[in-house]
Amino acid sequence: MALKNVEKQEKSIVALTVEIPADQIEAGKEKAFKKNGKKITVPGFRKGKAPRKLIEKLYGEGVFFEDALNICYPEAYEAAIKEAGIDPIAPANVEIQEVTDEGSVIIVCKAPVAPEVTLSEYKGIEAERSEVKVMAADVKAELERMAQRLARTETVERAAKKNDTVTIDFEGFVDGVAFEGGKGENHPLKLGSGSFIPGFEDQLIGTKAGQEKDVTVTFPEDYHAAELAGKEAVFKCKVHEVKETITPAIDDEFAKDVSETAETLADLKKEVKERLVKAKNEEADNEFTQNIINKLVDGMTADIPDAMIDQQVDSIIRDFGYRLQMQGMSIDSYIKATGMDANSFRAMFHQQAETQVKGRLALQKVAELEKIEITDEDMEKEIASLAEQYNMDVKRVKEIMPADAMREDMKIDRAVELVKKSAKAIKKTAETKED
Repeated sequence: MALKNVEKQEKSIVALTVEIPADQIEAGKEKAFKKNGKKITVPGFRKGKAPRKLIEKLYGEGVFFEDALNICYPEAYEAAIKEAGIDPIAPANVEIQEVTDEGSVIIVCKAPVAPEVTLSEYKGIEAERSEVKVMAADVKAELERMAQRLARTETVERAAKKNDTVTIDFEGFVDGVAFEGGKGENHPLKLGSGSFIPGFEDQLIGTKAGQEKDVTVTFPEDYHAAELAGKEAVFKCKVHEVKETITPAIDDEFAKDVSETAETLADLKKEVKERLVKAKNEEADNEFTQNIINKLVDGMTADIPDAMIDQQVDSIIRDFGYRLQMQGMSIDSYIKATGMDANSFRAMFHQQAETQVKGRLALQKVAELEKIEITDEDMEKEIASLAEQYNMDVKRVKEIMPADAMREDMKIDRAVELVKKSAKAIKKTAETKED
């Protein structure tokens, strides 16, 4: 192997021009023949017994060339990146530049590498932080949500009202023809929930158990099923049961039921307010941190390779897939249900991936400039903390958590704290709130 040229290109691509000698290509062809020649049938010879020269005469001189190049490439590429002193972050894009008269092959390997990063000032960043206010109305709304969680339903004989739950059979028709997915049996529907097509639930208000009713609605123009979008449909419904939702009174007894420490409603209101203040402070703090990172990124210069963004998209999609599995759904079924294709599905995560990559690169540069290091003792403490948090054995944590990745994440965390410590919080402007 001979490394003939190293050229830095846009988006942190390093183009390596590599010559693989003729003798290595020839050795590769011989290996390819021994591996694949037995699969080739030549008239007059038993399968796999024809000599290489005859096969090349019948099928062309290049019959084993591609396989030979694939055999030679890994070793040649590894030697080239070592000599060039680069550390690719993804596989290279390889092009054949020339096959010389002597039989050597010149290839160009375009390898993406981590970009060079420069930062403007990263200390004393000014970033917006929301003011935290918890009003009496916020406490009241939270108490009502708590009451809703303790609500019970009772069957009633009267006509259905808004916020009642009706159990119905239904079947939908467009132009008198039933359509796929428009049928259900014993389906519980809370009137006023907005879970059905606009206008559907309102038409069931006033119905009673045992009553049948035709509900006429028009599908929205942007409905996900294109064949139904904008069309009028008639749903034949039968009401089996009407249930009323009964929420508990928000009083001293309610306070004792929902809290281990509150004796009165006033005590509970105080607890709820403290909890909301804490949650809003955490939310404001997270927002402040992200605003700091955004400002840090604004002052960063880095020619980021597409491969780095693509890898982050892959990571986001894997996490998204795990969450779908927990809901009993696959990525393929999600793509089908939303009417997307694979490309538009990936594109959905591109901006998020780019933001995450830029933020991480900026923080890695801070860690480099500040010479942040993670000691073995730091690692042991973090592993012990994770083991306790997830109720796992320390040994098991070490098995499933790659040490290098954990060390890098810890550096990032410390870089965040360092930048945040010197940052200055400014109040959100009215314009920003409106946005």
